[in-house]
Amino acid sequence: MTPSSTRDRASRSVRLGAGSGFSGDRIDPAEKLARHADLDYLIFECLGERTVAAGNARRLENPDEGYDPLLAARMRAVLPHTLASGTTVITNAGAANPLAAAELVSGIAARSADRQVRIAAITGDAVLEQVLRHDPVVWETGRRLSEHDEELVSANAYIGAEAVIPALELDADVVVTGRLADPSLYVAPLAHHFGWDLADHETIGAATAIGHLLECAGQLTGGYYADPVTKPVKGMADLGFPFADVLADGSATFGKLDGSGGILTERTCAEQLLYEVGDPTSYLTPDVTADFGNVSFTNVGPDRVAITGATGRPRPQQLKVTLGFRGGWLGEGQISYAGPRAHPRARLAADIVTERLVDVHGFTEDAVSVEYIGAGATFRGLDTDTDAHEVRLRVTARARTREEADLVGWEVESLYTNGPAGGGGARRSATEVLAIRSCTLPRDLVPTRVHLTEVTT
Repeated sequence: MTPSSTRDRASRSVRLGAGSGFSGDRIDPAEKLARHADLDYLIFECLGERTVAAGNARRLENPDEGYDPLLAARMRAVLPHTLASGTTVITNAGAANPLAAAELVSGIAARSADRQVRIAAITGDAVLEQVLRHDPVVWETGRRLSEHDEELVSANAYIGAEAVIPALELDADVVVTGRLADPSLYVAPLAHHFGWDLADHETIGAATAIGHLLECAGQLTGGYYADPVTKPVKGMADLGFPFADVLADGSATFGKLDGSGGILTERTCAEQLLYEVGDPTSYLTPDVTADFGNVSFTNVGPDRVAITGATGRPRPQQLKVTLGFRGGWLGEGQISYAGPRAHPRARLAADIVTERLVDVHGFTEDAVSVEYIGAGATFRGLDTDTDAHEVRLRVTARARTREEADLVGWEVESLYTNGPAGGGGARRSATEVLAIRSCTLPRDLVPTRVHLTEVTT
């Protein structure tokens, strides 16, 4: 293929590749896109409410941490190719610490290129001070933030494309952000490339549909779609991640590398379009109120699908904020029972552990939770298989301290010699919990800033 460095950057089309769809995603499909897909932009979406909270928890322990754990591995895999070809990398893997993430990327870039490299970090999504001053209503409780007893330790606003475009205007080779909204990762380079006005709601709505389809990477190419009976997908061990060729009017065609595993069809696109969308006609993002109500997909070739019909209305004036409260500790213990009467033995084991946690260690009954994995745990008691031949008991309990949380796994492990017959494979853990809640904040209280680092190799 023609290297990206020789592409006409002022042409009517731009190609964006999906490098990841979540924090723990595979790396080799992104490396293949970087090497072979002739990309203009390679996007890594790595954040959710859970993962940004986890990043804040790591940063509380170490102020130099807080970015995505796989950031270094991803950058080592793709930067030699993207820097050589002129492909720009954009990622929200900065999570709770974009500045530290950019410093890490700068070190890798210095070893990956023979030219000057520009790394941009976007800050401003961390809004703890603003929410404390503004005292918003917390969605989940309906009460003002000041009415909550738990300690608030983090607050991250969903920022949008307007925060990233200034970094692209500085010709950044890599842009690292914190809680940038998923579709905004794609809206920003499109708006920058084509010079779109972010107030052009119809076009930004179309761009948001493109970003929403790409943001989960392999889900668009059959990864979350597959079922071995009703929807078979071939080559899933080598699932190809998607890319999109976008035109100046906001229309696009999705594809994947020829020969890669998976499928890309109208059906995979339709399922992904509705993923995590409550009202398809009013999908709120920091950039636009997107309307997917009239979207159409058309197969235009093998593993090639065109999209039309997405539009939008003005963006909301409030930004969503993820709040992280110290929620104590979660203790956990697991143990397996197999063979005849596996489920009754697991139930007896659960009764023993629960009784000891309450009577010996002072836990309340409502703090203890029990699951019988393999006997209907997924259905939360609605469908219990009492004849299951293998059951894994999982006991968890909320605790105030690490020491109390450790007692849960200890009691489960003690079932080896003090519980029902045949228990094995015990595991235990204790994890500090950040309780996740949400609120909104006026967007004028969330200013963002670009920090540019130039690396000379």
